[in-house]
Amino acid sequence: MHNRQILIIDDDTRNILPDMDGYEGMIKLKKYGIRIPVIAVTAQAMAGDREKCMQAGASAYISKPVNIDSLTDLLNIYLK
Repeated sequence: MHNRQILIIDDDTRNILPDMDGYEGMIKLKKYGIRIPVIAVTAQAMAGDREKCMQAGASAYISKPVNIDSLTDLLNIYLK
């Protein structure tokens, strides 16, 4: 059995990590060489937000409210 890992990160983590948001977290993961798929979840569904997430290191992007079928599809892609 393979050990599959994936990280789902909300871009608004300030209530948990007051000094870092999700974008900064993804950049740090990449900086430290952590190479696991990252699905960015954001309420910021405006033009350019997807690109901002991808540039920060996300493997995929999904906006809130999260469509469970879309999230399941992404999980199936990255957990194969």
